Amino acid sequence: MLIDSHCHFHLLEGPDSADSALAEAKANGVSYFLNVAIDPSEHTRLCDFSARHPEVFASAGMHPCGTGPEPTIEQLVEFAQRPEIVAIGETGLDYGAGEGDYTWQEDRFRCHIEAARLAGVPIIVHSRLAPADTVRVLQESDAASVGGVIHCFVEDLATAHKLLDLGFFLSLSGILTFRNAEALRRTAAKLPIDRLLVETDSPYLAPVPHRGKENRPQWVAQVLQCLADLQQVDPPTMMERTAENFFQCFPRAAQRAATTENHLNKGV
Repeated sequence: MLIDSHCHFHLLEGPDSADSALAEAKANGVSYFLNVAIDPSEHTRLCDFSARHPEVFASAGMHPCGTGPEPTIEQLVEFAQRPEIVAIGETGLDYGAGEGDYTWQEDRFRCHIEAARLAGVPIIVHSRLAPADTVRVLQESDAASVGGVIHCFVEDLATAHKLLDLGFFLSLSGILTFRNAEALRRTAAKLPIDRLLVETDSPYLAPVPHRGKENRPQWVAQVLQCLADLQQVDPPTMMERTAENFFQCFPRAAQRAATTENHLNKGV
């Protein structure tokens, strides 16, 4: 079973792109998807898409660089009651704008962690150019009791171990296939297979040989192949292990998938 653990169907270009990308991915062997929110204004849209397509799970949250009205802890918890929601996020720290005061991002990050704790769901963490502060906030907020995934993991082995010690899963994206990502590949080869996920971050970060194109969820297969090669296991084994890890990371997704499978088996 192949799972894209992090994508954004709603950000694909064109009015029918989400439905066509989903159909393409399913035709190419991708079974489940996590459609990740970056702004509260998207929540209803994401849930409606998941309601039509039960193989697509959704999250609730606000990207660290997002603008607009700041969601409160109470609002996030309330929205997380929707049956389609399996996680809070993506949230975290993004220092891509250069030097400056990112205290507001830390405040948002902590808000999301607390919302996840109260809602009883894991968090999806975005960390860009902020490994030390990401680890610090997770430690200070007792995020180990919440759990979740570091999406689009690109850090070194020392940082990986700190995140693994907190109980987090690490998700690898198309960056793993990039020519200039040799350091990441060396790290990925040494990561424990029982803590790994694969993702596309579609429509961003298309893997080789599709670089420069709008990324599609079906191309998670290229990420998985690269990771399998690095870990020196066959692709079916990597597919099975990352799927198991996904459902361990996101218990609500496991419950929803089981319900969907039962309905299919009964012909409902």
